[in-house]
Amino acid sequence: MTEKIRAGVIGLGAMGTPMAGHLASAGLLAMVWNRNRKKAQRFNRETGISIAASPEQLAAECNVILTCVSADADLLDVIGQMLPGVQPGDVVCDFSTVAPATARKVAASLAEMGAGFVDAPVSGGVEGARKGTLSVMAGGDSANVSRIMPVLEAVSGTVTHMGPVGSGQATKAVNQVIVAGTAEAVCEALALAEKLNLPSQRLLPVVSAGAAGSWFLQHRGQTMLDDEFNVGFKLSLLLKDLLICRELAQDLDIFLPTVEAAIGDYSKLVELGDGDHDISGLIRLKRGVDRA
Repeated sequence: MTEKIRAGVIGLGAMGTPMAGHLASAGLLAMVWNRNRKKAQRFNRETGISIAASPEQLAAECNVILTCVSADADLLDVIGQMLPGVQPGDVVCDFSTVAPATARKVAASLAEMGAGFVDAPVSGGVEGARKGTLSVMAGGDSANVSRIMPVLEAVSGTVTHMGPVGSGQATKAVNQVIVAGTAEAVCEALALAEKLNLPSQRLLPVVSAGAAGSWFLQHRGQTMLDDEFNVGFKLSLLLKDLLICRELAQDLDIFLPTVEAAIGDYSKLVELGDGDHDISGLIRLKRGVDRA
């Protein structure tokens, strides 16, 4: 991008806030907006970054607009609010996890305004967002991805351009199948370890050092054994992502048994009121706790 990047962030949640912080530190962030204004005010006190009165104002004053929201409906809502402020040549980049079809719908609406769109879901959890080590899976026109590369690099450790619009979200769907399958296996295994009375201080290092090692085991193994479920990725959000995976599989006429099992388990946990718990809360079901 020949003109200086003036980035704006919409969505200051668990992921969006630290990502916006990295952009502010890099001198790329001009403005933020959040549905809950208190979060925006807190960010303003910490960084001095201006708060937009609306998504429309943020879009009018920024040339790179970044969204980080919870679900498809939230993204479509903020895009609708910002559209009157979008200028030709602007690039909107969405870090949320939504359906590939939703990404393509957003891209089409922005194209009518002469603006570009990149779907750039991320993986790496809250820890990765705080450390700036996220993995970005980008979908969009090569020129648009290149134009916002300084922004993508400021919040991540790895940026990979996967193809046209929607490719980033398709890649994230694959990622979430792996995440869900890993969580199913690790939670089941550690529930078994508890029944066998194996000492966690020895168990976790030895299994992590071999073929069973994983990010999930390393970062969530001890916390789940300690019944600490207020860390990381809300299980209600993984359930939302898995429903996207199911829809993609149905469109392709394939069956994903791991996804179906995980949907059943996480639906049960949401029914139990645990939707805000980390996905490692799945161990409660594997232990047989509150299983109907």
